[in-house]
Amino acid sequence: MDTLSIKAPACYINRELSFLEFNQRVLDLAFDERFPLLERLKYLCISSGNLDEFFEIRVASLRHLEELGSTQLTPDAMSVPEQLDAIHARAQRLVADQYHCLREVLMPRLRQAGINLPTTGDWNAATRAWLETYFEEEVEPVLSPLGLDPARPFPRIQNKSLNFIVKLAGKDAFGRDSELAIVQAPRSLPRVVPLPGEEQKHSFVLLTSIVQAFVQRLFPGIEVRGCYQFRLTRNSDLYVDEEEIDDLRRALEGELAHRRYGAAVRLETAHDCPPQMIEYLLQEFALTEVDLYQLPGPVNLNRLSALYDLVPRPDLKFPPYTPGLPRRLSAGTTDLYATIRHKDLLLLHPYQSFGPVMDFVRQAAHDPQVLAIKQTLYRTGNDSPVVDALVAAAQAGKDVTVIVELRARFDEEANIELSNRLQEAGAHVMYGVVGFKTHAKLTLVVRREADGIRRYCHLGTGNYHPRTARGYTDYGLFTCDKAIGQDVHEIFLQLTSLTQTPTLSRLLQSPFSMHPGMIARIEREAEHARAGRPARIIAKMNALVDPQAIEALYLASCAGVKIDLIVRGICALRPGLPGVSENITVRSIVGHFLEHSRVFWFENGGDPDLLCASADWMERNFFRRVEVAFPIRRRSHHERILRDLNLYLSDNTQAWMLESTGLYTRLTPGDAPPVSAQDRLIELYAAGSGPSGLLPGG
Repeated sequence: MDTLSIKAPACYINRELSFLEFNQRVLDLAFDERFPLLERLKYLCISSGNLDEFFEIRVASLRHLEELGSTQLTPDAMSVPEQLDAIHARAQRLVADQYHCLREVLMPRLRQAGINLPTTGDWNAATRAWLETYFEEEVEPVLSPLGLDPARPFPRIQNKSLNFIVKLAGKDAFGRDSELAIVQAPRSLPRVVPLPGEEQKHSFVLLTSIVQAFVQRLFPGIEVRGCYQFRLTRNSDLYVDEEEIDDLRRALEGELAHRRYGAAVRLETAHDCPPQMIEYLLQEFALTEVDLYQLPGPVNLNRLSALYDLVPRPDLKFPPYTPGLPRRLSAGTTDLYATIRHKDLLLLHPYQSFGPVMDFVRQAAHDPQVLAIKQTLYRTGNDSPVVDALVAAAQAGKDVTVIVELRARFDEEANIELSNRLQEAGAHVMYGVVGFKTHAKLTLVVRREADGIRRYCHLGTGNYHPRTARGYTDYGLFTCDKAIGQDVHEIFLQLTSLTQTPTLSRLLQSPFSMHPGMIARIEREAEHARAGRPARIIAKMNALVDPQAIEALYLASCAGVKIDLIVRGICALRPGLPGVSENITVRSIVGHFLEHSRVFWFENGGDPDLLCASADWMERNFFRRVEVAFPIRRRSHHERILRDLNLYLSDNTQAWMLESTGLYTRLTPGDAPPVSAQDRLIELYAAGSGPSGLLPGG
């Protein structure tokens, strides 16, 4: 094969458009009649929230490159302006689908289920009277309408805030002509308001409807001729020149204050907003029509997610389940360290409980034999029991070292607060390495035992976040393997001190050994295939973008390696291309849980090699982050994970196959039995029992 052909633009899918296709798959679940109704509404809201972040970060970055006059091309040979145009066209179709889903599909189903969101025209006299009182007592006191004239400039509009532009007629108390005003809705106001009374049970009114109905009260003596909602999306990426600062935390605190007012990247308005008002807003925010989205409904669909908790209807939600425990922990074992010392323990969340991970730190905090605890924290949430345990350990006199990643996007403020709390308790808090986000998921407990010092480790593919552990699929490994313990020790030394690149015997680490280690394994499979030995790759990840990894996969495919990729989100690789990727399949699983685990299985000529990792195959993960991949060496664990991967490969209900065109096709069972990998994993792992009546072993 001509190796230059694997670099041809036609071999690559644009990463931004690939993300929008992923978000379409999320939205597709909102249309799916097989899912419970309120879960479908949640998928609609998730797709809206995903799109917000996409504009805040990815589109904002492209806009910035455009302003700088960037001439860089993507691997698929798209310039920055071409990408922005393509994003606009695709995003407009996605947004149209979102509002079609809300108006034509979900709202009628919600009404049939007794859940109502009456609009102004549907209010009876009693409802209107109650809402007018609500407006007077709860809403009007916190609103500050701002008239617009030369003496009163256009107000600053916060990122993603709800606003109204109001068309007025008449003169104010000073004799000035009134034409336009801005009304900003504070974030403290609930966007979904329950109506009172048993007869109105499960009936709600949106704040937008309330403000528009009673906005006249804000302008006594002035005629209100129109009130139109709008929303502005701004650049939310934080920029800190780490080479020029002395205190990363202080610098980030300063940047957080400005995030709400970054450069404008998208304007959303009501569909009936007059053209002259839209033109006025676009001009005010230095935007063009390419950045405009006119919406036939509320400008923030994500706010409708409040209904999920406001409506106590279990029949409209996924059936509850209780996460299970491995047999070795379910038999009443209280000494987690004795269990790990006996042999490695593997957990698969959320099917298995996150409790042992929290217990791992809690027990260490109170164990007199524990000398030190070291942990990385990327996202952990507010009021984290993991942080509580670390605080308790520090207060008990343990040596506690925590690597807190302050730059975890949209968790910066929470991480600054928890770092302050840990420091006040006496823990050593570090912020990682300048220029590299610490994304590895590691905990190290150093314990003095009868036969000497022993290191206990937890390594995971997901964050130490109890809430997301209920919704994200992730593997976590407990081990006291000496070689792994030494490797984890070396990584913590590197993160907290000034050391050379460590030589690791078991783990792969970004930005040093992970990229060459993964490429070498792909190339090894190609060599096995050329020699006639068993050769196959199964790789599961969230995103596949790195050009070198894609090239290596193309070459392995041409050598005869069968490659099955399970990529939840962005995938820049184009499968099924003649002479390039005929042996590669790409599928995406989108369902009840967010697929988050990163797993890489290599057949290796009959001696399989299996790793789990914190990293996707993206340039940022390989070269600009501290990441860790860890081997799965125990045979039963190896077999378990391979069985799980094969379940994903047999899924025909929540799987989408990527075509060579760059589009996805959802699989259907047809005449075959339906297979949902996630449902099957609940049966296998969750509390109760699987088909065999036994909980899986640890």
